[in-house]
Amino acid sequence: MTTLRDIGEDALIARLVALVPHDPDPLAGPGDDCAVIDFGPDHETLQLLKTDALVGGVHFLPEADPRAVGWKAAARVVSDFAAMGGMPERFLVTVALPVETEVAWVEDLYRGISDCLNAFDAVLAGGETTRVPEGSAPVISVSATGSVRREHLALRSTGKPGQVVLVTGTLGGSIHGKHLDFTPRKKESDWLVSQYKPTAMMDVSDGLAKDLPRLAGASGCGFELDERALPLAAGCSVDQALGDGEDFELLLAIEKERVPGLLTAWVKAFPGLPLTVIGRLVEAGKGGMLRGGWDHFAVER
Repeated sequence: MTTLRDIGEDALIARLVALVPHDPDPLAGPGDDCAVIDFGPDHETLQLLKTDALVGGVHFLPEADPRAVGWKAAARVVSDFAAMGGMPERFLVTVALPVETEVAWVEDLYRGISDCLNAFDAVLAGGETTRVPEGSAPVISVSATGSVRREHLALRSTGKPGQVVLVTGTLGGSIHGKHLDFTPRKKESDWLVSQYKPTAMMDVSDGLAKDLPRLAGASGCGFELDERALPLAAGCSVDQALGDGEDFELLLAIEKERVPGLLTAWVKAFPGLPLTVIGRLVEAGKGGMLRGGWDHFAVER
């Protein structure tokens, strides 16, 4: 009997998508950071759709500050909009909770969600509350709509061999609290898509070891990674930078000849945040391989 542990998250998604009707010619659909809806050439903007979920014991521990958990629940979605060059707009929040959950905990959870929505000019449009069976973990599900200017849309699937791969910020250390205290790179994404639009982009949520192969594969490419160049978070090893996940940094590709100008302009625009060249895309079937990163079904943590 084949189990979810046997096939892992990406293979499961591919199987499930094949079982249901879906847009046969989407700008972006299952497998990208957000779904993209095109209402036609008369519209200057495209609609973005995103859904995400947090589960107690998987994405946060019982002792975690509920306000920080609320921030994380909403900020993960904002990060995915940023990865597409877009902006968040309307959120739907569903909470499934044990009946013994303290009301104060839920209120602080929503205060954290409110902190994030206020920070990124989004609003709560609705949601749902329900219970889970006794002894089950709490679940917070967040869905949202957003938008992106047609010329600013960034996809995972449009990189080319020979292009340079870069990452914002530092990698590793999520287990030490970073995963509850991060700022989505919305401001940086806005600047990138308007000043030096990447040829491909996504956010690093499952670890570079998982997400770099995803970007390269979506673009029909292989990749080469210079592990010596990885921007490590304080106290972190290369293995942690590759595999910890929940960095929520931007991973992008751009033409080699544009890199010097990008790096010079970036330092002026964001002097406190590194932007680091870590490798390049190569032809499919060539380059390196990476193992590790977060997989909900194939990995025990």
